Amino acid sequence: MRITNGLKLPASFLEQVEAIRDGRAEPVPAKHAATVVVLRDHDEHGLQAFMLRRVRSMAFAPGAYVFPGGSVDPRDGEAALAWSGPSPAEWGAAFKADETLARELVCAAVRETFEETLVLLAGPTGGTVVDDTRGDDWEADRQALLDRSQSFGGFLDRRGLVLRADLLRPWAHWITPKIEPKRYDTRFFVAAMPRGQRARDVSTEADQVAWVRPAEAAERAANGEWMMLPPTIATLAELAEYDTVADVLAAPREVVVQEPVAEIIDGDAYLVLPENVAQHYPQG
Repeated sequence: MRITNGLKLPASFLEQVEAIRDGRAEPVPAKHAATVVVLRDHDEHGLQAFMLRRVRSMAFAPGAYVFPGGSVDPRDGEAALAWSGPSPAEWGAAFKADETLARELVCAAVRETFEETLVLLAGPTGGTVVDDTRGDDWEADRQALLDRSQSFGGFLDRRGLVLRADLLRPWAHWITPKIEPKRYDTRFFVAAMPRGQRARDVSTEADQVAWVRPAEAAERAANGEWMMLPPTIATLAELAEYDTVADVLAAPREVVVQEPVAEIIDGDAYLVLPENVAQHYPQG
């Protein structure tokens, strides 16, 4: 049988797929997470996305090119922080989440992006954005967020900053397959790179970063030059259809949950991708 929307898995996955299928093993619960595709318009290269390559010592997706993001911190749901833009209820409607989780996801998106790149989607007022996050004081704040000695809400409050939820747009929702030992229930956002700020390689989880055209990044994954997970490739392929950041931010989106499923087909283990994204993933 020819599988047109499946990726053949190593033989080592076969037993785990069978165990979950037969009810002899329970999938690991998926942690809520947020990912942000930071975009910019380049004079020569056009629309570009910021990507990081995860260090090979990471337990999840070692060596993969990814977008900034990470797990929700329970304190991300602090209701007291200053907020500008669509309400948590509106974000919940977009991502099919309750209001508390929606608030956590938006805060996690902004916090994780700052932690990994120093890009901060916040400003002194609801209509402004921080113009530079370089300096020892910003780095000290980043470290305090990383070691969880400071909450994101506390960080914004101390600096008198307003979270700019209006700078984000909902894009996608992916859940890690049930066969994986680490699983994430991840909402994808897109956002424009704020004027004056610079995205930097500050994450200890990454060893390389790049601004790259979405079509070029997807091509590098397809030819085996860059390792990526299916959600990343699918997102890049979708973004490649747009010419500018403004086009992406204005694009209407209906966010549908995507969760690849592992199956046994003709005695081999396959990861079966959703039909509408399989075409974006390299086959073979």
